Amino acid sequence: MDSLERVEQAERDVEVSELSLGDVRWGHALPILQELRPHLTAESFAVIHAEGARQGLKFTGVFADGLCVAVAGWRIITNTSAVRKLYVDDLSVSPYTRSAGYGKLLLDHLTERAVDMGCTLIDLDSGVQRFDAHRFYLRERFHIASHHFSKFLSEA
Repeated sequence: MDSLERVEQAERDVEVSELSLGDVRWGHALPILQELRPHLTAESFAVIHAEGARQGLKFTGVFADGLCVAVAGWRIITNTSAVRKLYVDDLSVSPYTRSAGYGKLLLDHLTERAVDMGCTLIDLDSGVQRFDAHRFYLRERFHIASHHFSKFLSEA
């Protein structure tokens, strides 16, 4: 982010906050999430959000001048490899505001949350085709720690 972008971001009213299921700001946030997850509809997302909330799924959005510019779905997971980690299910930035620092702002916020909640690391998966996202995560000092394998159960 160059100095002009920093000044433009600083001049905006920027807020980072959690989004509950009934939050009216989802009208602006869901389209940003759909940039990453185009299969989601308002109806399917409501079902996923309600069930996911019982599993610890939370959403945090970045709002600039009242409009959502980035959103992340995340949860705290306890497991044998990391003990306690913040797992980022989704991190999506509006295509109109990419490279303006909002993804970094959101990731920094999640990092603070992870530290406050006693996590040892932040973990996420990124599709192999998402080269711009990979450059961003590497620039933010993430490293490629493992291969993630999936098997669709319909193929079992």
